[in-house]
Amino acid sequence: MPEKNELLRHYLASIAYHATKALRDAPPNYTEHDPGNGALTPHSLLHHINSVLTYAHSFYQHYDNTRPPQKPWDGELQGLYEIPSKLDHSIQSGKPRGVTEEQLLQGPLSDAMAHVGQLLMLRRLAGSPVPSENFIHADIKPGQIGPNQPDPPPPTTDTQKNIFSVMSSSTP
Repeated sequence: MPEKNELLRHYLASIAYHATKALRDAPPNYTEHDPGNGALTPHSLLHHINSVLTYAHSFYQHYDNTRPPQKPWDGELQGLYEIPSKLDHSIQSGKPRGVTEEQLLQGPLSDAMAHVGQLLMLRRLAGSPVPSENFIHADIKPGQIGPNQPDPPPPTTDTQKNIFSVMSSSTP
């Protein structure tokens, strides 16, 4: 498999890992938490992430519509793993049509990761922040797309401890 495809698959697995971190053990009030000022709720963000990843998949497989109607939370959560799984399989099988791998990375895949960051921020605003993590040491592997993501590794080195202390000191 070409190197670019492996990198795209790894980035897609990173999206799944980060999204799972944002959604794992979220409190019931989280899904519809409204921070105000027109910001999307976690439910609406999850739907948007699924639409963006469907759009990415449309460069491998034809879709009549890459923006399906919003489903209930559980349906959107299921889509968060089904859509990337299909995309991962397609990336393994070949090249995208009409765009380069770099365009997929800079476009829909980066957009999806940015929205995962918003999900994490909304967890904090909803009163349920997720613990900090040094993602350099996360057990992320291409093809590891499902909801059963590995637990974060504990900080074990002075470098990791320093990173966590800097992150903690900058957080009110």
